[in-house]
Amino acid sequence: MPTEAKNLRVAAPDEIQAHAHALIEAMPYIREFHGATIVIKYGGHAMVDPQLKEMVIRDILLLEFIGMNPVVVHGGGPDITRMMDRVGKKPEFVDGLRVTDKDTMELTEMVLAGKLNGELVNHVQRAGGRAVGLSGKDANLIIARKLGSGSGKTKGPDVGFVGEIVKINAEILDVLDEHKFIPVISPIGVDEEGNSYNINADTVAGELAAALKAEKLILLTDVPGVMRDPSDPTTLMTTIRQSEIEGLAREGIVKGGMIPKLKACSDVLDRGVRKVHILDGRMPHSILLELLTDFGVGTQIIPG
Repeated sequence: MPTEAKNLRVAAPDEIQAHAHALIEAMPYIREFHGATIVIKYGGHAMVDPQLKEMVIRDILLLEFIGMNPVVVHGGGPDITRMMDRVGKKPEFVDGLRVTDKDTMELTEMVLAGKLNGELVNHVQRAGGRAVGLSGKDANLIIARKLGSGSGKTKGPDVGFVGEIVKINAEILDVLDEHKFIPVISPIGVDEEGNSYNINADTVAGELAAALKAEKLILLTDVPGVMRDPSDPTTLMTTIRQSEIEGLAREGIVKGGMIPKLKACSDVLDRGVRKVHILDGRMPHSILLELLTDFGVGTQIIPG
């Protein structure tokens, strides 16, 4: 709280002690993660609700202020759909992928790299931080190719300018880290001919986390985490080991879109990321509660 805002009310002794306890509880985590890179995939309802957006931005800023290096990757599917509706284009999906012709790609780039990216950078800076907005095209950060075009790949349905990542060139992120800027990245890649590609934001966040050897990858979602029974929040699985993922899928405990998400989590752990956290972005301050408290609030995926 700013100095001029202090002492506006008298807090109860129990409330004062609760604040002190929270700070003491956070201390070992602040020490452990000082200087660590934390990649955060920001999407879902937390990007839509103004109050949640403010909380997420403040969480990210606090991580930076106490010595961590947050890197933010944002989605924006609902905004793309709304823009398509405004110009009279009907969204079409194949196997969960947005069919992206040339006009749709132009709209996608305008929404992600222009509107949403600029808004998030503005939110960070209004809250007292320093941010730089990037798309994967900037400094060739994300080199991509058309999805399924790699050698030896089985050709699936043609969904247009949807991409897969060939290479991450993270030098620009090292420069921003050195000067204490928070990178805010839209999930657009570019190929050697200069064509733009729309890439899944979870995939971009995972590849960046692996390239940066991040301490943690955080995926903000619209679910509490991985649950044994989706209708019962008390069945939240707080910790999953890599070796358990296939069994959970085989038994039907995890299904649908959570299966590829967990497999992608396992992949980034193999490539040097120490932990992945799946958090409910609808919960206020879920990032801080997961990283800086003893109990956590989501599902962590760990090696083993």
